[in-house]
Amino acid sequence: MRMVMVLLALFLALPCYAREISGVIVQETVQTEDGATLKLNGAGVRTKLFMDIYIAQLYVENPATTVEAILADKGRKRVVMHFLYSEVPKDKLVEAWNDGFKDNNGAAELAALQERITMFNDMFVDAKKGDVFVLDYNPASGTTVTIKGVSKGVIPGADFNAALLKIWLGGKPVTEGLKKELLGAR
Repeated sequence: MRMVMVLLALFLALPCYAREISGVIVQETVQTEDGATLKLNGAGVRTKLFMDIYIAQLYVENPATTVEAILADKGRKRVVMHFLYSEVPKDKLVEAWNDGFKDNNGAAELAALQERITMFNDMFVDAKKGDVFVLDYNPASGTTVTIKGVSKGVIPGADFNAALLKIWLGGKPVTEGLKKELLGAR
């Protein structure tokens, strides 16, 4: 009995390395291909009209609780999207990306980014339940888009990644609740 109590105490003392959201295991840390460790800043569910669309996870090198700190950080960042909804057509995804870019960036920023936004939009396909999309920012190269485990390409520029993150974290995010969760509010 004493051994069971000791093992239970040790188990309870271990740090939590993952949590579950809507049946998906969300890791507290992830490794990049070149070995860098990113920490979970926050995660939550994107809902629309009472339907769960996807789980969004924001990983960073330096966790922070403000939009300004996340955007100002020059380190690596990763957004992971686990789709929960049965199917989101490519045209709806592109429409949502474009609305998010437009709602959270000024006209001059959009003009400077337009060619890269078009390149980004062209990488997407229909999303089905269980699909995983990864938007992985490396300051040395840009934002790598990986869809269902296949790298679709890299969009250069810290300015592009900041504009992309504003879709979730900007003044008009996809939802305020998800923004708070990505900023670490639990």
